[in-house]
Amino acid sequence: MNDAKLCAAILAGLDRGGVIPYLGPGLLDLCPEAGAVPASPKALADFLGSKVTVPGRARGNLSASAQYIENFKHRKTLAELMAQAFAPRLTPSALHRALAALPRLPLIVQLWYDDAMRAALAGRADAGLIQGASQAEQFGTWVNYLTLAGAPVEANAAAAWPLILYQPWGAVAPNRNFLVSDSDFVEVLTEIDIQTPIPGLVQERRRERSFLFLGCRFTSQTERIFAHQIIKRSAATHYAVLAEEPSRNEARFLAQHGIARLTLPLADFAAWLQDQVTTAAPVPLRA
Repeated sequence: MNDAKLCAAILAGLDRGGVIPYLGPGLLDLCPEAGAVPASPKALADFLGSKVTVPGRARGNLSASAQYIENFKHRKTLAELMAQAFAPRLTPSALHRALAALPRLPLIVQLWYDDAMRAALAGRADAGLIQGASQAEQFGTWVNYLTLAGAPVEANAAAAWPLILYQPWGAVAPNRNFLVSDSDFVEVLTEIDIQTPIPGLVQERRRERSFLFLGCRFTSQTERIFAHQIIKRSAATHYAVLAEEPSRNEARFLAQHGIARLTLPLADFAAWLQDQVTTAAPVPLRA
C-alpha cells in the first residue's frame, strides 16, 4: 500500500476515533522553537552530562546517566536538571494542533517529557492527563490522574473525559514528574508484562484500535518494550510515519507488530493532516 492509501486509511481512523496517536520526541522538530529542548534520548543524556560529569560507560545513555546522577547527586538534583532541560516554553506545532482539533480521539500517548501536546489541548475542557509516576518519588503509585491544569482527580472521574493524554514517562508539566533513571524503568518493566503499570482506562480505550506512531524511533529496547506493551490487545494493524530508513531492530519491530511504514517526511504529513482538519473538502496526498 502506498503512502496516499495509508494516509487515507489513517485519516478515516482518526476521524472515527479508531486510530490513537503515539507521539515520540521527534515531534519537537516541528515546533517553532526546535532545538530549545532535547528531542532524543541521546540529546537529553548529553544535556545531563553537560551538567554533571558522568562515567564514560554511562555517557550518551539516558537512563544510565540519570541513574548515576540519582545515585551520587540525589534524586532531587536529577529532577531539577530534568526540569531545566524542558523549561523552555514550546509553541505547539501544526501537527500538535491538528491532533488536538480531532473531536473523536479517545486517547493520545506521548512518550517524551515536553509540554507541547498538553499546551495544544489547553482550550479543550473535555480532556485530562494520566502521567506515569516514579516509584522513587511516589512509591506504590503507578500513575497520576490530573486535569490539564494539574489538579488531581480520581480514576473514576478521569473515565468521564472523552480524551485522555497518557504520558507513561511523565512530563515537565503541569506537575513535574519523570521516569528516566535505570531504577525508574526497572520498577515499571518488572510489572509491565502483566500490564500493572498501564491504567485500566488506557487498556480499555486501546481495544480494537490502531496506533499511529509520530516522531518515534524504536532504536532502544526500552522504547520497543513500552510500545509493545502499550499497544498490546489492540488492533492488528498500526502505522508509523518514518521517512528515515529503519535499523534492523526497528524493521523487525515494525514487522512483528503489523506497523505499516509511511516514508513521508513528518513535516509533510503534518501539513497534510492540518489541511484535512481545517478544510471541509478532503485534500488528496500526492502518491
